[in-house]
Amino acid sequence: MIYTWVIRLAVPFAFAGILWRGLRDRSYWQGLGERFGRVRPRPSPGIWLHAVSLGEMSAAAPLVRALHARYPQLPLVLTTATPAGRARAQALFAALADVHFLPYDTPGSVSRFLERTRPRIAIIMETELWPNLFRECQRRAIPVVLASARLSAKSVARYRRFGALFSGLFSNVTVAAQSTEDAERFKSIGAAADRTRAIGNVKFDLAVDAGLLGTGEILRAAYGGRPVWVAGSTHAGEEEQLLEAHALLQKHRPDALLLLAPRHRDRFAAVADLLARRGITFARRSVPAATDVLPVAAAVLLVDTLGELAALYASAEVAFVGGSLVPIGGHNLLEPAALGLPVLTGPSHENGKDIARLLLRQGAALEVSNAHELAALLLRLFYDPAERRRIGAIGKEIVESNRGSVERLLALIEPLLPAAHPPAAAAQAYPSRER
Repeated sequence: MIYTWVIRLAVPFAFAGILWRGLRDRSYWQGLGERFGRVRPRPSPGIWLHAVSLGEMSAAAPLVRALHARYPQLPLVLTTATPAGRARAQALFAALADVHFLPYDTPGSVSRFLERTRPRIAIIMETELWPNLFRECQRRAIPVVLASARLSAKSVARYRRFGALFSGLFSNVTVAAQSTEDAERFKSIGAAADRTRAIGNVKFDLAVDAGLLGTGEILRAAYGGRPVWVAGSTHAGEEEQLLEAHALLQKHRPDALLLLAPRHRDRFAAVADLLARRGITFARRSVPAATDVLPVAAAVLLVDTLGELAALYASAEVAFVGGSLVPIGGHNLLEPAALGLPVLTGPSHENGKDIARLLLRQGAALEVSNAHELAALLLRLFYDPAERRRIGAIGKEIVESNRGSVERLLALIEPLLPAAHPPAAAAQAYPSRER
C-alpha cells in the first residue's frame, strides 16, 4: 500500500524532529517509545479516547468525566500528539486514565498499541483520520467514533484528491459531527449516512466550577485593581499587533494590564525576547513572585505556563482569543464566553466557524481586523462596565442554551460498547502484524 510506505519513510524524519525539538524542550523526550506503540499493557479492556493537542484535550474534558461516571468499571486510555496535550491530560486525569502519545500510523506501531491497550471502543476527537489505525481497528472489530467531528471544504477537496488512500476508511466508523454541514461533508468522502449524525459541539459542555472562579478572584487581587485584558492562545505575527494595541490603549489607560498567553510552550522565550526588544516592562507568570502581587510597573504579564488559561480568563474583564489576527483559524471562543466576558476575535476563525458565527451574530463576540480597531474597542469596553456585562451575559446564555452534546454523544457510544468484541478474542482471531 502506497500510504503505508510513505508513512514508513516519513517516520524517521518525524522522530528526528521530535529529538531535535527536545534539545530546547525536554518534554518532547518524554514517552519516546509510546510513539511506536510501546505502552504499558492494560490488564483489562477499556475505552480509548484521542485528542490531538492541548486545546482538544481541554475540550474533551467533559466527555472524559462523563465516560468515567457512566462506565467506572472500564479503564480509560487517553492519547495525544503533543507534549502540551499530554501534560494537560495528566494534570486533569492522571488519577482516572493512562496517558500516552498516539503512535505513528505504521502497521507495527498501531498493532502494538492496540494489542497493549485493548480498547473496546476508540473515540477520536474532531478530525484525526489515520488510515492504518482505522483499518487495524476494523480488523480487530473495534468500533471507532469521530466525536465532535468537523471537516472544512478545503479538507474535503484534499481527501477527494487522494481518495484511493482513504478508500474504505469509514467502514467501521460512526461520525458524531458538530453541525449538519460537517455531517454532509463527511458523507461526501465516504462516511455511512446511517452512522453519521450532527450532535453539536462538546465544547459547549465545558465546566465552570467555583474553584475556577475563586482562582480568578485571587489573581485579580494580585493585579491591584487595574483594568485587565487577556490575549489567549496567541501566535507569531499576532503578538506584535496585540502589543501595539496595548500601547495605544495605555495612552488613555496607562494602568491597563495585558495578560499575554502564547499558544505553544516553545514560543515563550521568543515572546519574552520580543517584549524585551520593545522595551516593555513585563513579569513572567512562571516566576513565583508574579503570583502574589504584580509589580505596578509591569505593563504585561507573560503567561509562560500551561493549563491556566481558563483561570486567567476568569481574572480579566475582556478576552481576546488568538490565532485570529493571523491566518491560523482561531481558537476556543467559548471558554471566555462561558465566564461572562466580552469576547474579541480577529477575522480568522475557520477552526470554529459555526461557533464564531453564532457568537458574532448574537453580539457575544466582536471582530477586529487590526491593532487600532482592537485598541479602540478595548478602550470603549473599559470605560463602559454596563456594556461589558451586557455582552458577557449574551455569551454566557449562548453557552448554557447549547449544552447537551456530551449526552447526545454518549447515546451514540452506548450501543457500540456491548457490540465490540472482547479484544482478547479479537487478538486470537487476528494475529498481530509486524513488530
